[in-house]
Amino acid sequence: MNFEQADPAIKKLMAEYFDLMHFQDMSLFDKVFHKECVLYGAAGGVLNIRPFALYKEAVANRQSPHDAGNARNDQILMFDQISPNLALVKPQLEMFGGVMQDYLNIVFLDGQWIIISKLWEKVGDVA
Repeated sequence: MNFEQADPAIKKLMAEYFDLMHFQDMSLFDKVFHKECVLYGAAGGVLNIRPFALYKEAVANRQSPHDAGNARNDQILMFDQISPNLALVKPQLEMFGGVMQDYLNIVFLDGQWIIISKLWEKVGDVA
């Protein structure tokens, strides 16, 4: 499925996700990530697991890409909605000198779309 055909609420979630990641607007954090969300990475072959509270604290306490002078270059590389309640989004963004890609599992709960898990990886350096 093409992301342009996605539910407007999914598009809004992704816009808020990109705003959160670039500006670190913490008022968006609980709207974007479910309180039971877990983030996973495996840089260098080492599993990195960040539960919601740990990730929220890390984001709140780091300099934002915007404040660091990073350019904003957000893209949706892939979107797949498997049911009215479950979808997968693969965004790409630039932050802290790296090109980052994620797999975001999103779910429709309590009348809204929200991220329930995130796999992330640095896939390159900003040119």
